[in-house]
Amino acid sequence: MRKTQKVAAIQMQGRVADLRYNIAQAGDLLVKALRNGAQIVALPEFFTTPIILDERLFACSVAESNPALDMLKSLAKEYGAMIGGSYLAMRDGDVFNTYVLVDRDGTVHLHDKDLPTMVESAYYVGGKDDGLAETSHGSIGAAVCWETIRTATVRRLRGKVDLLMTGSHWWSEPGWRFPRRLMDQAHRQNLNIMAAAPSRFSKLIGAPVLHAAHVGTLKGKIALTPSVSVATKTRLMGETQIVDSTGTILARLGIDDGPGVIMAEVALGSVPHSTEPAQDFWSLDLPLMFRLFWSQQNAATRPLYESAKAKGLLSNFDFQSNS
Repeated sequence: MRKTQKVAAIQMQGRVADLRYNIAQAGDLLVKALRNGAQIVALPEFFTTPIILDERLFACSVAESNPALDMLKSLAKEYGAMIGGSYLAMRDGDVFNTYVLVDRDGTVHLHDKDLPTMVESAYYVGGKDDGLAETSHGSIGAAVCWETIRTATVRRLRGKVDLLMTGSHWWSEPGWRFPRRLMDQAHRQNLNIMAAAPSRFSKLIGAPVLHAAHVGTLKGKIALTPSVSVATKTRLMGETQIVDSTGTILARLGIDDGPGVIMAEVALGSVPHSTEPAQDFWSLDLPLMFRLFWSQQNAATRPLYESAKAKGLLSNFDFQSNS
């Protein structure tokens, strides 16, 4: 018999490079979910800070022991719940986008996102683990943002997990006024892909999904080349969702709903998958414009990480000086 659990997913509206504020917001929303009986809770990707082209972010990773992890461990033990979310983490001189899954006894499981997504290439390198964790709630699979739309993720998790813990930090189009028609089309396509991703992922893997996300406006820069950037004002797409193993959306918060918490009762356990991935790098038919933008942004921002590392700019956030 598949075990039913009360679960929650959190939608945040953070501030770039303000780790204290963002950790406090995450904690407040976690307490709200936990006090209402949630036994498993998902936080977004990058819950410690939203990501855009901004030099302050080179100094916004955290060490192995840090206030964000301390908060997750404290709440997990206090409420007997499992909590997961990702942040920039520095280990052995490199930065990773690390999904941290804390079990109810305080045990910590880590998954490093396999490939940075576009502007993220400026801030971290990819990992190589399988994203599988054996926990008190069974086998949990971690996947972060665009990992959920890549075929490699399907191969590593399909049929192996009782629950998928996912989170995103999914941009809209760059916010340019020209060409307006093309930007409007890109926004609609992007929103449709984002909204459908958790349900499709569930059907591809054969397990329920907790997907947590960000909303809000982001102002900063976007790279045209490694040395040339222009201003951008974009939005984070939201679509925090709880999805059962059939792909049915049980609860959601959209792009205009602001920060908050959704909850639902979900039956954990692996079931036969009902969808096949596209025979491609991507597990869905990603539009050509998105593929080109992906390639261009990775090429334009990856050298920024190498330059920052060579100059000694990569560092952990100084919680003492930024109090």
